[in-house]
Amino acid sequence: MYEEEKTAQTHSEIALCNLGVTLGVSGQDGGMKDERREIFRGFEKEVKVGGSVNEVELEGLTPNTEYTVTVYAMYGEEASDPMTSQQTTLPLTPARNLRFSNIDHSSARITWDASSRKIKGYRIMYVKTNGVQTTEVDVGSVTTWMLRNLTSLTEYTVGVFALYDEGQAEAVTDSFTTKTVPDPMDLRSSDVSADSFRVSWTHPASDVVMYRLTWTTTEGGDSDDVMVQGHVNTYLIKGLTPSTEYEVLLGAVYSNEVESDEVILVEITAERTTTVATTTTVAAAPRYGVRNLKVDEETTFSLRVSWQPVDVRNVRHYRLSYISAKGDRAEETRTVPTTQNSLILQPLLSDTEYKIAVTPVYPEGDGPTASRMGRTLPLSAPRNLRVSEEWYNRFRISWDVPPSPTMGYRVVYQPVSAPGPALETFVGEDVNTMLIVNLLSGTEYSVKVIASYTTGSSEALTGRAKTLYLGVTNLSTYQIKMTSMCAQWQPHRHASAYRVLIESLLNGQKQETKLSGGASRHCFNNLKSNTQYKISVYAQLQDGTEGPAVTANGKTLPVPTPAPTKPPTTTPLPTIPPAKEVCKAAKADLVFLVDGSWSIGDDNFLKIIRFLYSTCGALDRIGPDGTQVAIVQFSDDARTEFKLNSFNDKEQLLEAINRITYKGGNTKTGRAIQHVKENIFTAAGGVRRGIPNVLVVLTDGRSQDDVNKVSKEMQMEGYIVFAIGFADADYGELVSIASKPSDRHVFFVDDLDAFKKIEEKLVTFVCEAATATCPSVPMSGSTTPGFRMMELFGLVENRYNSFSGVSMVPGTFNTFTCFRLHSDAFLAQPTKFIHPEGLPSDYTITLLFRLLPNTPEEPFALWEVLNKNNEPLVGVILDNGGKTLTFFNNDYKGDFQTVTFEGPEIKKLFYGNFHKLHIAVSKTSAKVLIDCKMVSEKTINAAGNITTDGTEVLGRMVRSRGNRDNSAPFELQIFDIICSTSWASRDKCCELPGLRKEADCPAMPKACTCTQDSKGPAGPAGPPGGPGIRGARGDRGEPGPVGPTGPVGETGVAGPPGPQGPQGPSGRSIIGHPGSPGERGQKGDAGQQGSQGVPGRPGTVGREGPAGARGLPGKDGPPGRTGPAGSIGTPGAPGSPGNTGPSGKQGELGPPGPPGGKGEKGERGDLQSTASVQAIARQVCEQLIQSHMARYNSILNSAPSPPVSIRTVPGPPGEPGRPGPAGAQGEQGPPGRPGFPGQSGENGQPGERGQPGEKGEKGTQGIGVQGPRGPPGPPGAQGQGRPGNQGPTGRPGNPGTPGRPGVPGPVGSAGPPGYCDQNSCVGYNVGEGEEITERRTVSTVQLPPNVFQNYGEAEEDDPYGYYQPNYPAPRQVAPDDPALIQGEVGLSSPGVQRSARSVEGGEERVGTKRRLKKEAKTGLSK
Repeated sequence: MYEEEKTAQTHSEIALCNLGVTLGVSGQDGGMKDERREIFRGFEKEVKVGGSVNEVELEGLTPNTEYTVTVYAMYGEEASDPMTSQQTTLPLTPARNLRFSNIDHSSARITWDASSRKIKGYRIMYVKTNGVQTTEVDVGSVTTWMLRNLTSLTEYTVGVFALYDEGQAEAVTDSFTTKTVPDPMDLRSSDVSADSFRVSWTHPASDVVMYRLTWTTTEGGDSDDVMVQGHVNTYLIKGLTPSTEYEVLLGAVYSNEVESDEVILVEITAERTTTVATTTTVAAAPRYGVRNLKVDEETTFSLRVSWQPVDVRNVRHYRLSYISAKGDRAEETRTVPTTQNSLILQPLLSDTEYKIAVTPVYPEGDGPTASRMGRTLPLSAPRNLRVSEEWYNRFRISWDVPPSPTMGYRVVYQPVSAPGPALETFVGEDVNTMLIVNLLSGTEYSVKVIASYTTGSSEALTGRAKTLYLGVTNLSTYQIKMTSMCAQWQPHRHASAYRVLIESLLNGQKQETKLSGGASRHCFNNLKSNTQYKISVYAQLQDGTEGPAVTANGKTLPVPTPAPTKPPTTTPLPTIPPAKEVCKAAKADLVFLVDGSWSIGDDNFLKIIRFLYSTCGALDRIGPDGTQVAIVQFSDDARTEFKLNSFNDKEQLLEAINRITYKGGNTKTGRAIQHVKENIFTAAGGVRRGIPNVLVVLTDGRSQDDVNKVSKEMQMEGYIVFAIGFADADYGELVSIASKPSDRHVFFVDDLDAFKKIEEKLVTFVCEAATATCPSVPMSGSTTPGFRMMELFGLVENRYNSFSGVSMVPGTFNTFTCFRLHSDAFLAQPTKFIHPEGLPSDYTITLLFRLLPNTPEEPFALWEVLNKNNEPLVGVILDNGGKTLTFFNNDYKGDFQTVTFEGPEIKKLFYGNFHKLHIAVSKTSAKVLIDCKMVSEKTINAAGNITTDGTEVLGRMVRSRGNRDNSAPFELQIFDIICSTSWASRDKCCELPGLRKEADCPAMPKACTCTQDSKGPAGPAGPPGGPGIRGARGDRGEPGPVGPTGPVGETGVAGPPGPQGPQGPSGRSIIGHPGSPGERGQKGDAGQQGSQGVPGRPGTVGREGPAGARGLPGKDGPPGRTGPAGSIGTPGAPGSPGNTGPSGKQGELGPPGPPGGKGEKGERGDLQSTASVQAIARQVCEQLIQSHMARYNSILNSAPSPPVSIRTVPGPPGEPGRPGPAGAQGEQGPPGRPGFPGQSGENGQPGERGQPGEKGEKGTQGIGVQGPRGPPGPPGAQGQGRPGNQGPTGRPGNPGTPGRPGVPGPVGSAGPPGYCDQNSCVGYNVGEGEEITERRTVSTVQLPPNVFQNYGEAEEDDPYGYYQPNYPAPRQVAPDDPALIQGEVGLSSPGVQRSARSVEGGEERVGTKRRLKKEAKTGLSK
């Protein structure tokens, strides 16, 4: 069953389950009608369902799209409050398992698996990985396709898209590389005459269009060539010179104009025969050269030469000569009888090219000479150094043997994390693994393996390995009293006992006790008061092996003394307002911008002065060491009352505030903010570097100039702006002036008497923003406490060019600004300017960066803080070689701590693409997120604060060369430190193309946005908007002109009867003229805002009205239909290295070599009887066969470990599997496939030419080591030999062929509980323990004094058990030994731990190179 058919939620439907369930229960509310509405945001589709329905299936949706669904319960025509939820449809299922076959130089077959029966067809897109031209083809419902007309030796990236009715699924991608064009085959000659011969060959492929045939004499001169049609495979070469050797070159030309390498043939024309007039006999017999001269079976000191003889009956012998191509040795000659057609040349120099010539010697003279070039193998080093079987005093190393035959291997090892001598031993050529014993516990060792040859030694294969740590953890003191002190620790897994020692640091008195292995605490009594003590805990194994001391210090309490009584004192009354608690940590440059326009008035201005006095009185320190205050009053223009650096104490500041006089004028707020930016927040105005800049604006009305532009500039440049409005201030204008979020930075009161209502909150918010430890900075459209590190390091557009080694380059989307730090860019800033109060306890480090091709393999710090002694305090380190990420700091106890992250997600940082890295550091953990996705979290201790007397640097190499610091080249786009650990989860990664959602992200830099200065044409009228929020009360308008008299109104309703009047005189009533209209009454005050009305019924469609003014921007429209597939983008990041190839089959036994000459006389060995030699050999063979059984028996027979109360954890890694027969070195696996290119971006502007790279340091002169016995001398005269002295015992032979697997035995009983040494649970073959903060202060001690004595012995309590062959005892290496000179350098940054890993030497290509064009391959045939 296909995957998408198993789920109720498909690509195009969503089931609404339990959405608004409480509304679906009819009867609980008798007023609810049997109706419910669902509205789907985006395309605004509405569905009405019955009141009893609580589940609706939505169909016809777009795959992989988020939908918002809103449900209203309808009560008649009234709607309830909505319930809203979001859900995303599933993506279309892509094709699977893309694979390649039948790959040649111009075609390849691709095959894939179908993933759904709903697929309508497939679309194949392929492109050269380094190209841009994409080829696309729709192939229908097939699952295989042949790609043709490809370019040879080219990597192609292929994507297969599954096509559905709903659209196109994601592509399944992979890469392959076409093969080289084949050369012509089987070039041969025939029909040789004095002036011609015929050449023939076999077609290499069907798409050959032409052959290029060239011939010339081997002695030099002009060459002739001819182009032969592709279907022809023979040609007769004419017009040649008799008795002349010719060299023939043949190359194939293919349909895509690619030409193959040329193959070579050498042929000699026959002699011209002459006839004497009186006879018919031939004057001279022809002489022929040898054919098929070959050079093969190369070693480091020999070459094999072979040939095909001709005319054997007439040739006396062959003369073979050879000389190095450099000519630095004299030519040597060998005479070879005709019965022999091959010869091994030795001894030769390693890695040297030789010219070899073979000449047949006839009775009449020499025949033609044939020559070839050959090269001896280099002195290859071993490869792939590995470590396993780590224990407290040993570990095993293994390596891959080099392709060249060796005399043996020299193994050198020396501790690097503790003092100790370098030791060495020598093993035979058939050994590729060694167990190194008698090592120090918890110590990292540098290990070197050097291959020895008859002609010298190879370079060293180096690596590092670490023994397990035999020591307790988390040692601390507690219950400290005047005469007693207790210590507690975390027990060691394998410890059988502890030796606990306490020593007085005052007089050296000691107490010692021995505890069992299960103890975890001990108390010492009878101590002296007020004395410093050191407690040491030694862990011991069952055999008596003791680890290093783990120490902790404590001081006993002093004898209490009564406190002296103090006379009562009187507290003087404060003369200035006391500082509020929230403002005691404030340190900022604070500017008040006060409205002094005519609309304020004298009385209200005094209220503003009192407000300023009260607010500034809440501050603590005034001056350069605290908060600096400036006040600017504005109306038509701005007047600086005093600058930031005018006052250094609060009393003077408050007096100056009381002296401010009222200005008067109009309201030009925009001009005033510009004045503050250009004249107050400057160096002349007293602004300080690295201190938050805070602006508080007070105004009572709408500005008479533009405030939006300058306000936006202030916010983008990191100023913190508060806006306070009163009376007739425009709330919308206050929002545009202030920083975000508005609910924290905008305040509004009806009049100045209400200032008291907001004063407490305003002072709190201003002082929190003015806290230098975490100033507020703009971030993603709002303001967040933190540090804009790019600006603090000067990496901004208008400042970066003042630094050497820094260039500005396009970042992501080609719109964000990015800076490239070159190797000579050592960016450093004083810590006091960046973090004057240190770092907060909880924060998030945010970095958007990418590494470059020339980023070195050595570790470097993206960012780190150094103290005045250049010692690192906190930072982030990338290891480009080990593909790891490390964070380090000092904990609250002052101990250095590191956490290292590794794995597939971490490796993405090293592939050369932009990635966003968050490191959230809290009091208990360090959490890593990559591209806004959680990767890993590790436990750490709470950090202590940093010192501010040092520097902060970017890109510093952990290892320094010479006396100067070096930088690692990389590109940096974003670097922020946010004072919150939740920022990583709130960040949207809007700067990354694959993660940006326009609806959730702010506009990109330099994006086309509409402002009041750039208006487009009027758009179509939008739908009627909902009622807006109530606007602020407008200014009183000017009295309008008297309007015209209106028409006579309708007769009013009869009024109530009036009071009875006095009796008037009788007379006739005459109707008079109407009276003149009365004066128009003043407009009444606006009524209070009414309550929210219920939604009205939909009105009827009105008549089309005239075009309205430009409406507000509408909501985002629904997503459009899926567009056609874009063109293919740039290649993805290179994949990770492939797996190592399988071991080859064991080669056959070679032919016996020629008898060697007499060697030099060796040193006299120890006398051994024949019986003892045979016994040793037999013992070694038996031990090799039974070594694995010994390991299994040791594990099965070991007693179960005592249970612990913590938890059962996995046991140590098992023994390595049975070694297979040694095979040929597998080729390096192909690189992982690149990701399928995305859509092509727009062409960017050409970047500036990069600076030239640094000139590399001159390499040190190579120093060889004295090798073993030299090569054999030339053969001497045969003489009478006699038996020599018995030689030394031979090395153990190779392991025998493994036997067939035995019949599986019965299932055994359940084993003992698993166990895990806490120092080895980090990972196998690493040798690192868990993070131990005390380890750096532990002094490493030597294990029991049985050095160099127990080779071959096994420890009884060792859970691994081991067998050690009888290697020579190690000896100490001389200090000036070359093996120590070329040793690797350890990391200089403390606390950075590196795992032991394989160190592979570069693969060397041996054998004769192919000759291109005018050169040819080494093989020839005839």
